[in-house]
Amino acid sequence: MKRSIARLQTWWFRLFILIVPAMLVIPVPQPFDILLMAAPLALAFVRPPRSTRDPVELAAPVRGRWVVLNGPGTAVPSHGVRAHGQTYAVDILQPSADAADTISWSPRTRAPESYACFGAPVLAMAAGTVVHTAAGRRDHRSRDTWPALLWMMTVEAFARELAGAPAILGNHVIVRHDDDTFAAYAHLRRDSVTVRPGDRVAAGQQLAEVGNSGNTSEPHLHVQLMDHPRPTAAAGLPMRWAGLTLDPAGRDPRWTTGDAKPSALPGFPQNGQIVEAGTVPSGQNGPDRLP
Repeated sequence: MKRSIARLQTWWFRLFILIVPAMLVIPVPQPFDILLMAAPLALAFVRPPRSTRDPVELAAPVRGRWVVLNGPGTAVPSHGVRAHGQTYAVDILQPSADAADTISWSPRTRAPESYACFGAPVLAMAAGTVVHTAAGRRDHRSRDTWPALLWMMTVEAFARELAGAPAILGNHVIVRHDDDTFAAYAHLRRDSVTVRPGDRVAAGQQLAEVGNSGNTSEPHLHVQLMDHPRPTAAAGLPMRWAGLTLDPAGRDPRWTTGDAKPSALPGFPQNGQIVEAGTVPSGQNGPDRLP
């Protein structure tokens, strides 16, 4: 029942937005007016049942040197919410070129092409079948200044919530693995998706490129594992990446957010941790590799 209600999350929110102005012109006796407004809003916050599944070991979705951000290694839910299957979601991008890089008040933003990770290959974490793709949304400019961030967190956030999960994920690919889990790869580069629904993919196969579409402040890859192909109906699942090596440089100060919380997922890199993602032969795990 909860999953059925949750999958209509966007429609409950839209209904609430329609009811509020309607009640300004249509008289409704009390207390029915409050009930009419409260019911759809409450339903919009219903989430699918939480999963108790153990972490699934997968290959990393990228190769090379990357930084982990908003990941379950620091806190769960990693993005602060359980909506859209994001309980154990993680963002990854390449290390900052300037350790002193800070957010400014300038109204000038950057083109996505100016970021190192824009256009980097996005790889399948496990073998499976593609169930959904979206590739036509534009790669917008950065939201890495205070005026742009305020715009993103207010006007854009409201508009994307009304538009639903596709507007939040941007260009994306969802793959069903052989163990009946579903991986979502989001914020992909426009027209970079190389697969179609029904395609069989192998672990490590390129699916698309890192972009800056959807709800994102700068180019990065958002990845999550789910128990359902539809994000609004999905519970997030924990995962671990095989073949990660801790970088001797330690952490990127731009993205380090403090110590791990008690809810953190053991064995997953913490926010700001720099890792080297590569392939590791089965059964070979060096002392500096994450379990």
